[in-house]
Amino acid sequence: MPFLATTWFVLLGVLFTGYALLDGFDLGAGVVHLFVARTDLERRQVLNSIGPVWDGNEVWLITAGGALFAAFPIVYATVFSGFYLAMMLVLASLILRAISIEYRGKETAKWWRAGWDLGFSVGSGLVALLLGVALGNLLNGVALDAGGVYRGGLIGLLNPFSLVVGVLTLALAAQQGSAWLVLKTEGDLNARAHRAQIAAQVVVVIAWLGATVLAFAGNLPAVGNFKTNIAAWIGPVLVVNAIVFGLRATVMGQQFRAFVCSSLTIAALAITAGAALYPNLVPAAVDSRSLTIANAHSSDLTLQVMLVVALFGMPVVIGYTSYIYWKFKGKVRLDEASY
Repeated sequence: MPFLATTWFVLLGVLFTGYALLDGFDLGAGVVHLFVARTDLERRQVLNSIGPVWDGNEVWLITAGGALFAAFPIVYATVFSGFYLAMMLVLASLILRAISIEYRGKETAKWWRAGWDLGFSVGSGLVALLLGVALGNLLNGVALDAGGVYRGGLIGLLNPFSLVVGVLTLALAAQQGSAWLVLKTEGDLNARAHRAQIAAQVVVVIAWLGATVLAFAGNLPAVGNFKTNIAAWIGPVLVVNAIVFGLRATVMGQQFRAFVCSSLTIAALAITAGAALYPNLVPAAVDSRSLTIANAHSSDLTLQVMLVVALFGMPVVIGYTSYIYWKFKGKVRLDEASY
């Protein structure tokens, strides 16, 4: 396989995983928002736990999309045109979530704040669910014609396997968000977030096992590498360990360790998905029509220039992101500038 194309396959995985880890917890905070926060004060605490970082976290998704366009333009064109309506739903959900965060505190009326609380929760949940359904369709194999165009329509994306993967990503977001809220809050809100974290972890286990059973029972393209390459099992082994130690840390009240294990679970599942896809980027129902790193990449010059930019740019992004998280570490404290 082309070295540069393989390198960018890995780097794209890193970018999407970074988005899942960072935006995962603030999406998850929205997913559990209505369940763990009962009073106006508690809901303000949830919003302020993600306030300094939520919009910066979404930069990872924008960067990943830009890198996909430059490194694998055919894949970008196929996915964004074939899944157009689904992508518009994701975009609408992101917009609903953003304006809910920003407008909630502009008025004090209960109906006003309750409406934006609902928008924040629904928008966050839809983003997590829809991105999971999209991933599930990639793992399931996409109905591409001979010209590489998706012909299945929106309903064609709602197959059992993809819906289970969507539930898995929704539960992962809830787990990550609950673990974050446990780190950032105190009192009754903290206790309810802890219970939500345990519930989310249970759903993650059930959904992951369900997706695995469906994949092997249906002999989906996603299981091919696991039958021929023992190295592909590194990801699932890491998933099991992260889940087991995460449950143990949660039950024992080890807050930071539980959040780390939740993050490792997401990273391990991302490794598993990457191992299942490689060398495909968009597996097709008819194998010869699949878009792979060999037939869909940009020119070597483009990939080389992008790699140089990434080698200089990524440390900068990681550096300022780490500084922001360090600057706003600790429990949430509300003040006049808070949401």
